[in-house]
Amino acid sequence: MAVCIVGWAHSKFGRLDGLDLEQLIGGVTQGALADAGLGGAEVDGIWLGQLNGGFVPEIFASSLPMQANAALRWAPATRLENACASGAAALYAAADAIEAGRARIALVVGAEKMTAVSGAEVTRILGNASYVPEEASQGLSFPGIFGRIAQAYFERHGDHGAVLARIAAKNHANGVRNPWAQMRKDLGFEFCNEVSERNPLIAAPLRKTDCSLVSDGAAALILVDASLARQFRRAVALRSRVQVNDFLPLSRRDPLAFEGPRRAWAQALQQAGIGVRDLSFAEVHDCFTIAELLSYEAMGLAPPGQGARVLEQGLVMADGALPVNASGGLKAKGHPIAATGVSMHVLAAMQLVGEAGEMQLPQPRLGGVFNMGGSAVANYVSVLERVQ
Repeated sequence: MAVCIVGWAHSKFGRLDGLDLEQLIGGVTQGALADAGLGGAEVDGIWLGQLNGGFVPEIFASSLPMQANAALRWAPATRLENACASGAAALYAAADAIEAGRARIALVVGAEKMTAVSGAEVTRILGNASYVPEEASQGLSFPGIFGRIAQAYFERHGDHGAVLARIAAKNHANGVRNPWAQMRKDLGFEFCNEVSERNPLIAAPLRKTDCSLVSDGAAALILVDASLARQFRRAVALRSRVQVNDFLPLSRRDPLAFEGPRRAWAQALQQAGIGVRDLSFAEVHDCFTIAELLSYEAMGLAPPGQGARVLEQGLVMADGALPVNASGGLKAKGHPIAATGVSMHVLAAMQLVGEAGEMQLPQPRLGGVFNMGGSAVANYVSVLERVQ
């Protein structure tokens, strides 16, 4: 328990036309410092997660948090990028600095402004986070990549279209209770399960409701050395955290094995000294509904090909024994790329200290977070617990 989360902030996710990247970063920077009761001069370092890739002109954004608080001036600041796991990458780098004794208090920000470019440009930028020689250059987008994964799952284990619709419906129902979610609307299973003019196929068999949203947004955390935790009104420890990277090309992996996430989960649970059923809840990276289904199996909740069981049993529902994506997940909350990993940790910390509002689960003790970059290439799993 060398590192604790003691403050946080979260912006609204969605199409935020009135806010640019600097304003998104500044808002959560000020919010997290205020939440922790800290001044900028007390921060030993800043870690910013941001993919960019062409969403905005700024390619050198690491010092932008200083625009919100001049007392942050002179703190070392670094930008981290690891595709859709850029937020977790920033958090883990900050935690590494604290554990190494190079910092005692760290500011972590994840932010992305995606909607200032066209939908086609968003698709192109994100596609370049694949293995370009074999994937993006061949016309594969990320919906196309995960569509192929879903099709392979169906071929191996039978048609699971209705199962994916149940995941989408679950997360949209959960998102209604999340004040920061981009889409706060319960779409229902029937709508999610049908192909229609309002729910077209995006990359067969994935429908629009199987795909996460294009979003603007930001989130921030204050991390401290555990020896300082008692100075703050509440603290959530990173009981374990594991990063596992896999080969970039899909051609070198069995995408249905989800081996990177599987290894990350196994190691994080082992380091925490718990089993998966000891978790009170989990926030997992549902960039596409097939990713959440494969996550159930990677976590060890069900054998390969049988992830549907946990939905049928109600295990992962909001009122189940291990709710998954009580926030609505990326599916309803939105997915401003680098903000996602930080957002997941913010929402997990809020659950553990009883500050999750309408999303609050009854007396959670341990939370799991899984943030993924690419098609299960960069995989980050954390186990969190309240210590104060």
